[in-house]
This record gives sequence, C-alpha cells and structure tokens, in this order.
Amino acid sequence: MPPLPVRNGIAPSYIWLPEGHWDCLFSFLQEQFPDVAASTWEARIEKQEVLDQTGNCLHADSPVKRGMCIYYYRELENETPIPFHEEILFRDQHLLVVDKPHFLPVTPSGRFLQETLLVRLKKSTGLMDLSPIHRLDRETAGVMLFSHNPATRGQYQSMFQRKCMSKTYHALAAHLPDLRFPLRHCSRMEEADKFFIMRETEGPPNSETVVSILERRGDHSLYQLQPVTGRKHQLRLHMCSLGAPIINDVFYPIALPCKADDFSAPLQLLAKSISFDDPITGRPRHFESKKSL
Repeated sequence: MPPLPVRNGIAPSYIWLPEGHWDCLFSFLQEQFPDVAASTWEARIEKQEVLDQTGNCLHADSPVKRGMCIYYYRELENETPIPFHEEILFRDQHLLVVDKPHFLPVTPSGRFLQETLLVRLKKSTGLMDLSPIHRLDRETAGVMLFSHNPATRGQYQSMFQRKCMSKTYHALAAHLPDLRFPLRHCSRMEEADKFFIMRETEGPPNSETVVSILERRGDHSLYQLQPVTGRKHQLRLHMCSLGAPIINDVFYPIALPCKADDFSAPLQLLAKSISFDDPITGRPRHFESKKSL
C-alpha cells in the first residue's frame, strides 16, 4: 500500500530513483522536475507530504540514492473546468459503467488532474479501487467500463486482450460515394514521428475495422464503426485513410498545434455500445450510450 492515502480522489504519485548521484532530496527533485517551483516542493515537504516507500517523511536535506521510491501529491494550479458531465449507466459489485462526455480525459496526466473521469467518479461514488479496463480518447464520448473489485478485475481486462468484447462506435464524416459499404479496412499502424499520432505503413496488417453507413446526412454520413482490433487512434486513422476524416478531428489528417479547447466543436466520434458475456456469471451484457451525434 502507498504510504500516502488517496486525497480528493487522487492517489499519490511516485518516482523510483534511477542511477545517479545527488547531494540531497531537494537537488534530485529540482533536477527531475525542472518545471515545478522550488517553493512548491518546500511546501509539500513542510506539510510532510513527501515520503519514502517505508512511510518516512523526507526533508529537503535527506540523503537519496538509486532504488528509493518517493511518494508525493501532484497538484495543478488553475486547472480548466470541463463543463460536461458523466452519467452512470450501471453498477454492480464488480463493474461501474459510465457514459463519458467529450473533452473529459479518463485518467490524470499532463494538464488534467481533478478534471478527469476517474477522479470525478472516485469522489462521487467513494469507490477508491476504481480502475478503467479499456481506453477511450479524451476527445471521444460514450460507454466506458471501470472495475472496482481488484479480485475480479483481471477477468474483465482479459476479455479485451482476448477480443471477447463487441464494441460499436458512431462517427460523422464526409459521404464516400465511390466506396461500397459495408467494408473491412485493414492496415499496419505504427507510431508516427510525433508521439501522439499514428500512421499507416507497409507490412502485415495489425489493425482492422468494419465500416458501414447508418444514414446519409447531406454531404455527410453517419457511420457505424466496429473495431476488430483496438489500436491507439485506430478509428480516426482508418476513417482518414478512407478519405473521410471524422468531423472536428484535430489530429487527422493534420495534427494541429495545441490550443485551448473549443467546446463548441467536439470530435464527432461516439463509443455507442459494448457487448460481452460476463466472465463471472456467463450472462450476456450490453451497455449503450444515451448520447447521439
């Protein structure tokens, strides 16, 4: 167990000390976290919120060495509120199923901490063992599954690894009159030079999506996307490769510079439903988003 408790829905952060030499804890922290003000670390230390793995409070002049683990609370100043709210669709002794809004990250990272789905749910439900069992991009809305029972978490996670989940997405993009639907798009996906985007390359396919049209909307169509594999940004890249980038996608076909979120232009991608046979009861499960594009 971490030596610091969960606070305001946030578990403590930690870092293992790598090979190296530092005069004291403070010199290590300043080298490792150059963007964090010295006064911030001084305040955390004064509040006895910087501990080693055995629970000892550390001081600025405490000696440190390779193999130590330092725990602390990460904090963000002036975090931008996200004006959209999640809705709980289902809860039992194992799972929590949520309808996630656009723009809300699932887990803390970068400039998001309190304004994340995981932290919001911990605070609203009191379930401190919550853990997401699959991925959903911050820009994507829809059905998201969490485990809150560590004893059974692995059984649900393994369904995604074994591709035992049936997931259906909706996407709004340009109509493609020259293609016949439904179609199956297969390609080899790899990380691009920019770490946050993917690209298609030559080689054996490692991604697969079944694409069909639900309805025509003028120059656009509402597409149904059924991923057979689950690679990062798979649906966004596959639709772009077909010639119909999803409306309001800021990554594909061109990754735009990071800027403040335009809450009026959400990515038109929705995780509409998830179906599976429950690994514990054997009963079929089906969860569907109440949202629409």
